[in-house]
Amino acid sequence: MEYDEKEERWFAVETPFEQEMTDYWGDWGVASECGNLDAVLLRRPGAEIENMTDPARWRWKEAMNPDAARAEHDEVARIYREEAGADVHYVREMRRDRPNGLFMRDLVFMTPEGAVLGRPAIACRRGEERYAAAALAELGVPIVRTVTGTGTFEGACAMWVDRETVILGTGVRCNTEGARQVEEVLHGMGVNEVVPFQIPYGHAHVDGLMNMVDHDLAIIFPWQTPYDVWQVLVDRGIKVIEAPSISEVKEGSAINIVVLGPRKVLMAEGNPRTRDVLEREGVQVIEVDVSELRKGWGSLHCMTAFLRRS
Repeated sequence: MEYDEKEERWFAVETPFEQEMTDYWGDWGVASECGNLDAVLLRRPGAEIENMTDPARWRWKEAMNPDAARAEHDEVARIYREEAGADVHYVREMRRDRPNGLFMRDLVFMTPEGAVLGRPAIACRRGEERYAAAALAELGVPIVRTVTGTGTFEGACAMWVDRETVILGTGVRCNTEGARQVEEVLHGMGVNEVVPFQIPYGHAHVDGLMNMVDHDLAIIFPWQTPYDVWQVLVDRGIKVIEAPSISEVKEGSAINIVVLGPRKVLMAEGNPRTRDVLEREGVQVIEVDVSELRKGWGSLHCMTAFLRRS
């Protein structure tokens, strides 16, 4: 048999990962905080929130009533399904000593090519990410980076402005090394600008201080959003609304909203002044009672890892 050297010529396929996502992994990907909400990952509070005798140990205001917390969580999931048409997926297991595991956004920051898996900064949350990773793997969502080494990063420290721009907050929940690792993977998938956001003392995440409402509309807490971040938004033609109430932001999680679609948001009940300024911009606001869940110092955006937006 005569040897044909052409049979040994194998060439790499250079198709970008993002273009092949649906074929090989599934219909996943996020490059926006305000596109249509198509799929989310949640953790319905399980046994880990029961029999809590020392809420402060877990950085909670007070213990949740488990039945009430689950009912509120089920209502949020119902709204995602019925108002956005989203597929709701769940993390089925969690360590019994990790009640904060319901705050999924902190564990998963989704990109156009898959999930960045966070590494929680505080001891009482370390290890939650293992269970998020198991759920992502079961669904077929690529994990494009797991923050490792000395890095810490929680997904709510990052926020999409547009396909080429991400705000990345550093502070108590994301250190310099964690930010470096996240920035590295984002640059590799076409993010040209990572905007630094120094999270002030007393706050944990970006999503408590600003949020995108539409591709050309954002809401910020003006007293603690850096000027340079505001400038990035304005330079891109984004109108910036200032939250009108300190108490609603700090006590009512008024900015910790979930966008169901452009100019359609889900907001925690009890923030009338913030609701009013949004509605004056043509935003449809749906309210939901999450008063029991908010005893854990988190709200709607904190609870929700976005897996697909279109």
